[in-house]
Amino acid sequence: MDQKTLAYINMHAVLGTLENLCELDPEASAIVANKKPLIIAWDVAGGPKATLTFVNGKMRQDCGILPTHQLKMMCPSCEHFNQVVSGASMPIPVPKAGGVAALKFMLGDFKLLTDKLEGYLRASEEELACPEFSTLSTKLMLNVIGVAISQIGDYDPIGQFSAKYITDGDMQISIKGGIGVTIRAKDHFLTTIKKLPENPSAIMEFESLELARALFDGKVNAMSCIGQGQIVMGGKINMLDNLNRILDRVPMYLAS
Repeated sequence: MDQKTLAYINMHAVLGTLENLCELDPEASAIVANKKPLIIAWDVAGGPKATLTFVNGKMRQDCGILPTHQLKMMCPSCEHFNQVVSGASMPIPVPKAGGVAALKFMLGDFKLLTDKLEGYLRASEEELACPEFSTLSTKLMLNVIGVAISQIGDYDPIGQFSAKYITDGDMQISIKGGIGVTIRAKDHFLTTIKKLPENPSAIMEFESLELARALFDGKVNAMSCIGQGQIVMGGKINMLDNLNRILDRVPMYLAS
């Protein structure tokens, strides 16, 4: 497993899904109901850099380090950042003027948010038996997986090999009912957009939330579901063939 790829997944697929958590979960939104923005930048040497802004019950992630940040969380390597995300290490905080509130947030409420997200992504069978919980959990998981696909296609050596054969265009990964993401290919570089494409070149759609969850959890086989018509594929199938090769590598990274 490539540590740089994992760092990009942790930054954009995992921490980035806090955006969706705050949109979908009222308790998470209440944690960041502060009126004044809390702007925290993450700076991973040799890896991803992003800025998280928490305000009015919402979170937004921007690529790169915004000059308006109040606190910078520094990690000397991708390995160190991955340990931070797993809870095995700590970043180096560098506050700017007015960064005390941001630092206090990172030491307290930020962990409440990440723990809540982890609870949805690593839910138990008993928790998933609740339809409302299972629906929210699956929506979040779809966003995590959708973003992880792009990071693997862009940074993982094996993923890059598959991305090399994906032509330009938008690929739709969706669940029947209008839930989905776009994987945009441009010059063999993949970008995930957390909404359905307007004009997809290829589509892979699951027939239900339950099927998507079972597939995400490794309880059903994708090829079997395609054969039974539970997963519908259309458009440029060659794009989806290479996308599926990248998708096959997602569990290895998310299980870490």
